[in-house]
Parts: sequence; C-alpha cells; structure tokens
Amino acid sequence: MLKIRNLTSLQTPFWYYDMDLFRRTVDEAAGAARRWGIVIHYSIKANSEPRLLSYMRQQGLGVDCVSGNEVAFALEQGFEPSKIVFAGVGKTDEELLTGLCAGIASFNCESVEEVERLSELASALDLKANVSLRVNPDVDAHTHKFITTGLETDKFGIPRRDVDRVIALLRGSDRLNFKGLHFHVGSQILDVESVFSAECQSAGEIVSHFESEGLHVRNIDLGGGLGIDYYEPDLHPVPDFDLWFRVLRSQIRCSPDQEIHVEPGRSLVGQCGSLVSRVIFVKRGESRIFVVADTGLNDLLRPALYGAYHKVENLTSTASETATYEIVGPICESSDIIGEDRVLPLTSRGDVLAIRSAGAYGAAMSSHYNMRTPARAVFSDDLK
Repeated sequence: MLKIRNLTSLQTPFWYYDMDLFRRTVDEAAGAARRWGIVIHYSIKANSEPRLLSYMRQQGLGVDCVSGNEVAFALEQGFEPSKIVFAGVGKTDEELLTGLCAGIASFNCESVEEVERLSELASALDLKANVSLRVNPDVDAHTHKFITTGLETDKFGIPRRDVDRVIALLRGSDRLNFKGLHFHVGSQILDVESVFSAECQSAGEIVSHFESEGLHVRNIDLGGGLGIDYYEPDLHPVPDFDLWFRVLRSQIRCSPDQEIHVEPGRSLVGQCGSLVSRVIFVKRGESRIFVVADTGLNDLLRPALYGAYHKVENLTSTASETATYEIVGPICESSDIIGEDRVLPLTSRGDVLAIRSAGAYGAAMSSHYNMRTPARAVFSDDLK
C-alpha cells in the first residue's frame, strides 16, 4: 500500500513521485549497465520531469529523443550532445536541423528518404551528421498491438528490402558519419529471454550483413521495452535490469570496439509514480457502483487508449468490508474508465485513491481536454 506523508492536506489530483524508489531504480540500472558494459539512453518521452532527468544525468545516463523539442529540452536540462540520440519516423527539416546544429551523438534514421534529406541538409550547412540506421527486425514483442514496433507491418524502421539501397547512400555521401544500427521491437516486454533473444538473433544477422559490406557497426542499439509489474507493484518495485542486460550480452557477439546501447523508459520511472485522486461521488447505477474520481483520461490516458491496467488503492478508508466498484473519471467520454470491477474497502465521498505504476506515460501524455487543469507533481522529498 502506498504511504504518503500529510496526505489529507494535499489538493488532488496530483502525481506523486517516490524519490527513494526512483533513485534506487536508476542506481540499479546504472550499476547493471556498468557490470555488463552497456550504454543507457533514457527514453525521455516516458516522463520529462526535470528533477528526474537531473538525477539520471548525474548518474551518467544519456537520453533518447523522438522529437526536436525533446532534443532541445534535453540540451536545456544539461545533457551533452554526445549523450543524445534522436529517433522517430517523421523528423521535419526543422527537427533535423536542431540535431545537426547541436552535434548530437546520432540520428536514428528510419527510412531511406530520411537519410537522403539528412545528407542534403548537412551538405547545405557544411556539417557532418552522425547516423545510425533503425532497421525493422520483424520480431514480435508479444505485447499490445499499439506498442509493438518491430514487425514488418509496423511503420517503424527501414524495411530489410531497403538495406542495400541505404548502404549505397552511406557510401555515396561524405556528409554522413555511420555510427551503427538501431533496433526496437516494442514496449512492456515481460518475456525477457524469449523476446530479446529473438531481437538479438535478428539484429546479429543484420549487423553481419553490414560488416560484410565493409561498413563497421560501432554501436548496436537494441532499444528499450523492459516491462514493469502493473498488478503487484510493491512485490516487484524494480525491474530486473541484470537479467535484461545478461540476455543481451549472451546473445550479441561484439568486438572490443563495439558498444551495446539500450533505451529504457517505462522501466526507469514507471513504478515510482502514482496518480493520486479524491472521490467526488459514489454513484449507484442499475448494475454497478461507480466511484467517480476527480481525475480521468485527461491526466492518465493509458486505460482509455490501451485498455491498460493500473492497480487502484483506497488510501484513507478504514473499513474492513469491501465492495466491487467501477472507478471512473469526470471526463465526458464513455472510455473514461480508470478501473473495472475493482474490489476496494467500502469507499465514500472524500476518500483518496492512488492509481499506481503511473510514472511512465502518465503526465507525459496528459492534456487539457474538457479544459481541466493538469495534475501537478508532488515529490516525496518535499513532504515533511
């Protein structure tokens, strides 16, 4: 059960960040990366809270960006350009120029057309662009279809049929500095050994092809995707980074001058964050009891978008008796359901709920829909 100091005096809704758990998670990830010789770029799209980014930067992590604004924000937060990689299927000229002028570590290019345009812009500015190629490995991550990215039917990555064409482009341009290859198969992966072994096998074949064509692959970026336990967050507060990195190292053969890179997002911040809300009404319908909270899909979109499960706890009820509730928000959409058929202690108006495991893709995906005020951030360090 989540514990928050001075809970009843705090205005809801708010994002609560357990900073002890956050630091423990980052420290374990960074320690495992050092043991296995792996480079981490945090996927900033998961959560861009400056206090979280500051600690990750201090621990030596880089960042993975998917927009020009994320690149600019990472630079503002003190990350060195040499620690920034930039992926994404639809980089505009303005976004490409942002990265070029900053001299970032790598553009993870996702199409032949992007490589061509990057070469043209670099030539016009008399600059060189560091380039990695995101190749689609056609590997099934066995996760939700909306967060699967590595199948040949997905929009992400360069299709294998275009690999030789892009190799010719790299050879023909003096404005592209080839850094390596990038792969990513999906998110919220729990079958670590099976999925990442399959990714490594496919990646290894593609790396070998580039090497046989005379292009040395210095960086092998295997993306992110390590999942977290949404059902029992207190039983598994920190993901098993050591297992993940061991699988990658055991499946990818590297020469001494090659590096393995990864881009975790959810696994670093997911469990440290909860969305805390207050019950407005308990409403009895014909067949269900609705708990109407003061937060909804404007703050936490994942349940409406993916049908995602988040554990919900009543932090203030002292009742020993329980009931089954439909936990909903105030937004004028039928999809504004936080949790269905949830068993909680008897819940009343004014009770405080915690929606757990919301540190990743929570605040980052929130909006002003229905002109609602976004939830603020509260950090455990600041509560006395």
